[in-house]
Amino acid sequence: MFDPDIAPSGTLLGLLQRGRGDGTLHALAAPRAEALAALNDSVLRDPRRDWQVENRSLYYARLYMQLDGGLEEIERHLFHPDDLVDTGEERTGLALSVLGHLAAYGRDAARLLLRSYAAAGSNWRWALDELALRDDDAGLMTLAPAVLARFPETAQGEAELAAAVRDAFEPRPWRLWAEDPRYGPRLTAAGEQGSFDRWQRQLRSRGPRPGWSVAEVLDWAQQGLDLEPAERRHIAAARCLSAVVGPDDRPELLRAGRSAPDTARAAVLHHLAERGDPDVLDLIESAATCPFSTEQLIVAALTSYERMPGAAAVERARVWAPRGDRLGASAAAMLARRGDRGDAELVLAALRRTVREEGPDAAGLWELVDGTGRLGVVCAAPVLRHIYRETSSSHLRGRAAAALAATDPGFAAGFAVECLWDCEETTRELAARHAATGDDRVVEQLRRLAADPAEEAEVQLAVRDRFGAES
Repeated sequence: MFDPDIAPSGTLLGLLQRGRGDGTLHALAAPRAEALAALNDSVLRDPRRDWQVENRSLYYARLYMQLDGGLEEIERHLFHPDDLVDTGEERTGLALSVLGHLAAYGRDAARLLLRSYAAAGSNWRWALDELALRDDDAGLMTLAPAVLARFPETAQGEAELAAAVRDAFEPRPWRLWAEDPRYGPRLTAAGEQGSFDRWQRQLRSRGPRPGWSVAEVLDWAQQGLDLEPAERRHIAAARCLSAVVGPDDRPELLRAGRSAPDTARAAVLHHLAERGDPDVLDLIESAATCPFSTEQLIVAALTSYERMPGAAAVERARVWAPRGDRLGASAAAMLARRGDRGDAELVLAALRRTVREEGPDAAGLWELVDGTGRLGVVCAAPVLRHIYRETSSSHLRGRAAAALAATDPGFAAGFAVECLWDCEETTRELAARHAATGDDRVVEQLRRLAADPAEEAEVQLAVRDRFGAES
């Protein structure tokens, strides 16, 4: 995860980087050269805060199709000399995914570019996975010599080949090549070796093996800090405590929760919180607010509290939520998840404070946004609209849209229309259920989504339900 350079939300580039539906609408209305420049910039410099979970590829591919954009910039990016030194998936993954969708839409140039990169590029595995979903058998067979040549027929090369076959996200090319007598014996052996390696890893478990008493488990947890690299063992130690703690051990656990070394203390807090111990809330407050607590202990204390079952945790959240520190933020998140309508003011105050102090991309906003929707906090609509417009996270924007659907009477005729073009399928599904059909663009886009073979099934089901209900 990294912080990309995001343009202001009022610009075409900023809209496209965020994956907002308005980005597509503005790009189609802008001069074509300007729109393509912003689109290429977004694809070649991945704008996502978390590139492993946020969606952009289908959104950008659709816009390439609508603008009839060429692929020259993507080709230059993929085969740039940087590809030899910067081999991280995040440099080329988005561009390859866009090419995969374009290939599915019938762009032969995209398929040929993926083949070329799979044969020569550093992120060839990603390109091969895209082709496994979209290319025919003949096209995949042409790649076998180039891909297998990456693995010399040495002991190390065969081991790397076995790992590649074992870990392939899409196994179709490897299975296809294994059926060819030219490659079959080598790939069959690699597949067998990969299965054997996986079996051996299961037999050679390196799981924790502390002694079978409370003191021994806590000592073992603390010893993890002395290793190179250090191991944070408090979660594993908490699991071990669940197996060894008896009724007479509670006084020892409470003493450790107050004054043990940090890793052991974190393990005790986690264990007691899972069981809803009546004294653990005071221990958590002490650990989370003490100025001498380490970051590890503070995070462990807050995480333990957020996982607590029972009404006592919610009652204490009402006491802590007005605080302006991290304990107050965790308490507000607890109320957002499990509070009742009487907690709406506390949740709204925390939402406003978080946006004001940390901005529209703050990690603590996710549950607060969900909570305002769950509790129906109507007066939260202005701050939710601000989050929707400004956040660079398409997931958070989708949550803000869902909260607005529950709190803002103007959502159906406003943001819901834009959301039909959003990059996240869950946001498009929400829009398909709520967008007012008085706008001709809405009906046209609903029909387009229903007919697009690349669209997610949940979105198309929402469209069909909408048309069926209205008819």
